[in-house]
Amino acid sequence: MTTRYRTASVEGLDVFYREAGDPSAPTLVLLHGFPTSSASYQGLIDELSGEFHLIAPDYPGFGHSPAPSAAEWAYTFDHFADIVETLLDTIGVTRYALYVHDYGAPVGFRLAVRRPDRVTGIVTQNGNAYEEGLTPFWEPLRAAWADPSEANLAPLRGLLTPEATRWQYTHGVADTTLVNPDRAALDQAGLDRPGGQEIQLALFLDYGSNLPLYPAWQEYLRVHRPPVLAVWGRNDEIFGPDGALAFARDVPDARIQLLDAGHFALETRGAQIAALVRDFLRPLSD
Repeated sequence: MTTRYRTASVEGLDVFYREAGDPSAPTLVLLHGFPTSSASYQGLIDELSGEFHLIAPDYPGFGHSPAPSAAEWAYTFDHFADIVETLLDTIGVTRYALYVHDYGAPVGFRLAVRRPDRVTGIVTQNGNAYEEGLTPFWEPLRAAWADPSEANLAPLRGLLTPEATRWQYTHGVADTTLVNPDRAALDQAGLDRPGGQEIQLALFLDYGSNLPLYPAWQEYLRVHRPPVLAVWGRNDEIFGPDGALAFARDVPDARIQLLDAGHFALETRGAQIAALVRDFLRPLSD
């Protein structure tokens, strides 16, 4: 199936998104993480588009979407959820499953809490919603949330370097020759565009707004019981596997798969994840 590369006007921005599959088929909305874009989902889109309708947007500041300066535009997860919600309304997508990774989780769970009637199911791939999933990686960020001084921001700037971007792709991967270096290079190009560091620092600081929302997201899961597939790179040093296991506390029949992979599990376990997602989605369309 052919992927089409489109834009839609949202709040005066030409927000980019990938679309594939038959629009009359069940829809899966894929929400990307840091520091990547919808490009991270192209392989999965290719695998699933013969059976499902796929929508994968780029948030402002990422991928092919515009990147207004952090001084001009509010880079917050609430705002990202607003953008994605309006985009879906604009293109007429009102019923969908979610696939969330990394930053995609706080965007996707905001959408689910706002419009639970729209969400048919949730695939979370290293997309966190529990304190248990937060590893020691987050200690410098917690320090910056408490005191955003330059001394506390300096370690966060280190997360925007080429070395840090490559590490996200290779940590926890037994055979790093399976990791396509083009992916990290593409992401780094996005980080390095003018104003990119300020955009990402704003989001690092705003990430602290997500943790107080965890109880509301968990209540949504308990009350609405959406089908959940937690497919996780168990070697992830950013969001640990306990974050995947925690979903069973609120959705007892959640399917949990811990894979021998790192944070970007799709890079080395793409075919396996595609098969799991396909089997998960099929009953939701019955």
